Amino acid sequence: MDFSAQVVLENNRVRLRPLELTDFEALKAVAFDADIWKYTLTRGDDAVSLAAYLRQAVEAREQGLRYPFAIIDRETGELAGSTSYYSVVEGDQRLSIGYTWVGTKFQRSGLNRACKHLLLSYAFDTLGCERVELETDSRNDKSRTAMARMGATEEGTLRSHRLTQGGVRRDTVIFSIIRPEWSGLRTTVFNDFDIRG
Repeated sequence: MDFSAQVVLENNRVRLRPLELTDFEALKAVAFDADIWKYTLTRGDDAVSLAAYLRQAVEAREQGLRYPFAIIDRETGELAGSTSYYSVVEGDQRLSIGYTWVGTKFQRSGLNRACKHLLLSYAFDTLGCERVELETDSRNDKSRTAMARMGATEEGTLRSHRLTQGGVRRDTVIFSIIRPEWSGLRTTVFNDFDIRG
């Protein structure tokens, strides 16, 4: 994956474009809600933590570690949150999708599923991935349910896997979708999204 490329993905529901430091003002409207950040590795629910989140995301892209996207709701034109590719291992043809958060008013609206459709399509069809991984805090039942609903397979739990907010070590649940599964999921779970150029 070319981390310097300006990747823009769009379907009939959502537009993804590279996250930028200048997104701070627009994201304040949705990010300043502590509930959104309950199970995330870091926080962004005040000015200092949101600025740090954006800075870390942009720096990680510059270092080739993570490709962060801004999520734009096409129905309202509003910035709704962020999501990323990370742990890109080209030799193994795999990557992870994560660092995903959306404002409360965009939750349960189909926006996150529309994002995953774009990210999975690009990963399998353009980047040539054979495997896409998703991970979440084992305590995050909402996220685990959403991953299962979109057809990802729960593979197991990595105990004491990552350091999260407040110095707490979390257990991480790993889900995946592999290439042979993608064509079926595209036409069943994700069939209501049309990719736009």
